Amino acid sequence: MSEMIFMVEYVESEMKKVDVWKLKKYVCKVKPMDIMTGKNIIVLNKAEAQEHDIYSGYRTELKHDGKSIITIVDVSEEIVEPGEVGIFRDLTTWHKMKKGDTVEIVHMDRPESITYIKKKLDKGALNAQEIRTIVKEIMQDKLSEIETSAWIAAAYINGFTDDEIIALAEATVDSGDQLNLGKHPILDKHCIGGVAGNRTTMIVVPIITALGLYMPKTSSRSITSAAGTADTMEVLADVTFNMEELRSMVLKAKGAIVWGGGMKLAPVDDKLIRVRHPLSLDPEGMLLASILGKKKSVGAEYAIIDIPVGRGVKVPYIERGNELAKHFISVGDRLGIKIEALITDGAEPVGNGIGPALECFDVLNVLQGKGPEDLKHKSVLLAGKLLELCGKVDKGQGYGIAEKTLMSGKALAKFREIVEIQGGNPNVSGYDIKIGDHTHIVTSEVSGSIFHIDNKTMAKIARIAGSPRDKGAGVLLHRVRGDRVEVGDKLYTIFAESEAKLDFTIKAIKDLEPIEMRKMLLGSLQ
Repeated sequence: MSEMIFMVEYVESEMKKVDVWKLKKYVCKVKPMDIMTGKNIIVLNKAEAQEHDIYSGYRTELKHDGKSIITIVDVSEEIVEPGEVGIFRDLTTWHKMKKGDTVEIVHMDRPESITYIKKKLDKGALNAQEIRTIVKEIMQDKLSEIETSAWIAAAYINGFTDDEIIALAEATVDSGDQLNLGKHPILDKHCIGGVAGNRTTMIVVPIITALGLYMPKTSSRSITSAAGTADTMEVLADVTFNMEELRSMVLKAKGAIVWGGGMKLAPVDDKLIRVRHPLSLDPEGMLLASILGKKKSVGAEYAIIDIPVGRGVKVPYIERGNELAKHFISVGDRLGIKIEALITDGAEPVGNGIGPALECFDVLNVLQGKGPEDLKHKSVLLAGKLLELCGKVDKGQGYGIAEKTLMSGKALAKFREIVEIQGGNPNVSGYDIKIGDHTHIVTSEVSGSIFHIDNKTMAKIARIAGSPRDKGAGVLLHRVRGDRVEVGDKLYTIFAESEAKLDFTIKAIKDLEPIEMRKMLLGSLQ
């Protein structure tokens, strides 16, 4: 009797296992949906999904043609019928799916990372393995954007310890490819951003490499600015290369200026930035791990960090800038990167041009020994400090040697070599650069001196005009902070590649105040 009871219980147990298996796995036919989402989302019939214990927001494993894809579920009562799965164009294109293809839907258990994200939300410190697990599951698309956002919010609210920053930086490096030149020393630089213009990288790299040092510079495209370094360099040459191509170019020319997103360089960071950007969240720990992880990915041993401070940029006060500088240096030291952080003036744009082509024009002028003077000075300062940091020159001599390299034409020759090796025309001059031919000059409506030129607003105007998508769009400044102007004097010119965009920009600037005049005291002195 007892054996019979045991057998019944055993059979019921096995049947439950089979039922659970059935609930977790079923087959559907592909229904293509001609919409790009930028995410791995599928749509299941609501009633059928619920029968299989799958609900909106759940993860599933989609199996097709021997491949496994992690997806997030949405449900609908009308878009798809039972037996169908709606697949957006992202997945049908990437994985060559067509209407009627058979796919297998497998219910997935909750990712391990959820426990660690909750731990961080509860003010706990994560160990290296827990952070590596989160990074791994982000790369595997096992975490939804909501869950990744929760981790970013936890880091923003509760902060990261230095151990957590190191762990995230190292996991960021390990998430992608790494550049190994077999050469020393490897130099790098980075600006934390927020300043319009400021295209120093395209001047620092040729100065450094003209002196025989290696500088494989990976740069970003614009997120909220009028142009990133990659957008500006792309006016002259290709910037999209894989890691092996970058290695080959740097071994030949000592340096390169390429788009970091064009290769598998710290790819988890790109995923985190996409989530952080809409939230406007930039936790310090993630900022440091992001920047220094990418430096480590290219083998950097020495790096200059430019921290602009001033009204309207990421770091408004010098005290905060000093704190951030010390943090960069201490974390860099633990990662094996010797760092010097410079507090620079970020109160107004650097250079005259804002927008890819206009900024490129400034760069070429500086490399030819001309202005803008602020862009020239800052670039020489950064290059000089980098030369001193790596021991190439003695302390106090860097600025002079960097300036001499620039003014002698050696940096220009090296820049032309880099442009050529990246597929561009090495003989291009500023006058060959195409600027938008639809223009509008903004003049001063009052007399007085300029008190402030706002970085964010100037970048916004350039973006409304079409930058950085339209390379020739942007803003050209005619005045700088402190200049005296009279009524009717030119302040800046807007460039656009179409009349419609220019008209739209002209209407938009009526509600913007990019240039603030110094307020005058009224009345007479007694």
